[in-house]
Amino acid sequence: QVQLVESGGGLVQAGGSLRLSCAASGSISIINVMGWYRQAPGKQRELVATITPVGSTNYADSVKGRFTISRDNAKNTLYLQMNSLKPEDTAVYYCNADTGSWPYWGKGTLVTVSS
Repeated sequence: QVQLVESGGGLVQAGGSLRLSCAASGSISIINVMGWYRQAPGKQRELVATITPVGSTNYADSVKGRFTISRDNAKNTLYLQMNSLKPEDTAVYYCNADTGSWPYWGKGTLVTVSS
């Protein structure tokens, strides 16, 4: 079992920045790829960014150059630095941990970007 708890969401003006964190606990050793996903009102959940245990990253085209995903394996924490935020980035952001056999999800943190 893996538990994931997100934090860092909030209300920010367009052009601003936020940093999301995701603290992982439980069976940490079975975690492989971690990622951030988001779900806007009335839309499906979508990939934002992923990172492998050795730091290889992948980003959605909509956030490339603005968001940076990172992980601190010693602290069992995943981060998402979000810069130049746009109103269309408004969504609930979810942390994901892939163990190869079962995906784990946090409960999400709300990011609201005002214009």
